[in-house]
Formats: sequence, C-alpha cells, structure tokens
Amino acid sequence: MYGLIQKFNLDADQIFTPQTWIVILVLSLLVVIILINLFIIFIYNQKILQLYRMQHNFINNFTHELKTPVTSLKLFLETFLKHDLDAEQQKKYLNFMIQDVDRLSGHIHRILSLAKIESKTYGGELVQTDLISRVERCIARNRHQFSNCRFQVSNPENREFCYLINPALFDMLVMNLLTNAVTYNEADIPQIDISFAVTPARLLIRFTDNGIGMDPSHYKKVFRKFYQIGRVGNRSAKGSGIGLNLVQSIARLHKGRVSVISHGPGCGSTFTLSLPRRLRKEDTRG
Repeated sequence: MYGLIQKFNLDADQIFTPQTWIVILVLSLLVVIILINLFIIFIYNQKILQLYRMQHNFINNFTHELKTPVTSLKLFLETFLKHDLDAEQQKKYLNFMIQDVDRLSGHIHRILSLAKIESKTYGGELVQTDLISRVERCIARNRHQFSNCRFQVSNPENREFCYLINPALFDMLVMNLLTNAVTYNEADIPQIDISFAVTPARLLIRFTDNGIGMDPSHYKKVFRKFYQIGRVGNRSAKGSGIGLNLVQSIARLHKGRVSVISHGPGCGSTFTLSLPRRLRKEDTRG
C-alpha cells in the first residue's frame, strides 16, 4: 500500500481517512448490487425463454392431439358416405368414432378443468366416498378406452378407504394416471396395479405400471405445466404436458400430493397419491 502511495505521489492522510474508506465501501456495495441484479435478470430471461419453449411445444403437441382424432373422424365419416357398409362394419366404425370423440372431450375437459382449478373457480362439494369402490367404478365406466389393458386393484387390509373428495376431480385424476400409464407403454399387454395402504398420518394410493419408465432426473419435472420428457429409451415420449400437472393440482386441492419413482427406462413407474389420513369417525377398524 505504501509503495503505491509513493509511486503515484498520493496523499497518505487523505487515503487513510474514514471518509475515503466509506466511499470505497459504498461503491463496492453498489457494484455488488449491480452484479446481483444483472445475474437475476439473466436467470429471469432464461426462465422466460424456457417457458416460451415449453408453451411452444405444448401448442404443437396439443394441436397434434386434437388433429389426430378430428382427422380420424373425418375419415370414418367419408367412409360412411362413399361405401355401403353392413351392420357389423357400421358398428365397428361407430365405436372408433366414439373413441375419437372421447379423446377430444378428454383433452378439452383437461384444459378447462386446469384453468378452473388454477383460478380457484372450480365448483363442486366434497363427498365422503370409499376410494376403492370409486377407482373400480371409474375403470369399469371407461373400460372401452383400455380394451387391451389389465388392471388389478388390491386392498391387502380388506377395508374401506373413506375420504372426502370431489368425485368429478378424483375421477379425472385417476383417468389421467391410467391414460399416462397406457400411453407410455410398449408392453404387449399394458398392466396397471393399483394398491391402497395407510400410515399413521397418510393414505396412499399407488399406480404401478409396466411402461417405459423414466430417469430419476424427471421425477419432479414431470408435474410441471407443459413439461415433456422428450425421449425415453428408444421411444419419443410426447404429450400435451398438462396431464400430470392437472393430477398434481387436483391432489393439492385435496391437501395431498403425487410423487413418482421408476427403476429406469423400460422398467415401469409407480405414481403415488398421498393424502392426509382423514377417515370417517365411525370407521374404527384397524
């Protein structure tokens, strides 16, 4: 320090005054604040770009999800116009058309429901319901959508799992998990095992499939809005990017959460719905 003072012929008394050090400290703090703000702006811009890319992918993929059943419906209707079909063929094509309509309705319903949940305008009262019976009825009502699938609902404790739920939203949560398990599945017969369990504080429903699985790095990301894994193993995993986000939103509406684990690509996945344990007061079994 003294060498620098002598080299530049500086006034040592002026340099070592408290006022000088205060100015230096203030300037240093300003520089640090400016650098921090530049870093925050950079991170914010990166997040905005990432969100833009995700929304762009969502629009492209969701448009594809809508166009596919519409194109299929048009093809079947043109077939009806151009050809004289017997009763068996008509029934076959009509079933295909109903499936396409169900797909369209499902996509539109998910978008509208997610918007209502996020804006906190979703109506409907909570109803005390046995979740095992609810899941079984949901599968039975929609069996035509999973014609080549095998489902197994297990209740090792052989008891009722009663809970206050919004029935329509709970069905939507179940259907999204089942559809996800079947869509991302390369097995000859997709299989989903649904099991129920309780802990002292939680009620657990596990959906285990034999699908394409995922890498652990995607565990939390798959529940983000518009997020898509991209490629799993040899398969391109595409979707709208809102199904699992909707599942998590419904779970949170019921004061719960959904998590996922997988043994890796090709080894299936297990999605677990965890709810706070709130059984009926009169249910004293167990």
